[in-house]
Amino acid sequence: MEIRRSYLTAAESAVALLRDPAVAGAWAKPSALIEFSVAGLAGHLANQLVRVDGLLKSADDVADEPVTLLEHYSRSPWVQAGLDHESNVSVRRGGEQVAAAGPAALADRAAELLGSQRQALPAQPSGRVVHLPWAGWSLTLDDFLLTRVTELVVHSDDLAASVGVPTPALPADVVDPVVDLLARLAVRRHGATAVIRALSRAERAPATISAF
Repeated sequence: MEIRRSYLTAAESAVALLRDPAVAGAWAKPSALIEFSVAGLAGHLANQLVRVDGLLKSADDVADEPVTLLEHYSRSPWVQAGLDHESNVSVRRGGEQVAAAGPAALADRAAELLGSQRQALPAQPSGRVVHLPWAGWSLTLDDFLLTRVTELVVHSDDLAASVGVPTPALPADVVDPVVDLLARLAVRRHGATAVIRALSRAERAPATISAF
């Protein structure tokens, strides 16, 4: 249940960032994330709350066996696909669509969703499995929320860097599970030795240990 609190904290921080005047001021400019405008990136950030809302309201959970988080990322084509792959084009297109009504409307919509999720999440049964219709497989709700916390943390940094404001400070109960997940994904992609060297031996560190 702790990840549910972490998600709400990360979502609250994201809503505050979306309301920052610097976001509206840079709305039409390119973002720090390649191929994203600031508007599209803000829309993608808010879209994490939209995804959660859709699953919480779904009465169509499929009782198939949930995959693990590592399997989820292994199956997801966007993880290692190029920027022009349809999976990544679709993500950018979705961000622009969510942001189409403008910065104030986007922030208001995200705040509305956050308010409803504060009520809905504590009532969700422990161990609930949710089907991801856009993916074709299932995760536990709590694992899915960890993927959203990761998105919120990573893209809040992207958006803050894009508009010239400090990256939001988040507590350990939000940041720690994200760092743990990214480390596990990096080990899967690059191997344990590369990750250990990157963290402890600068002279032998690989050029990158990016998880994605």
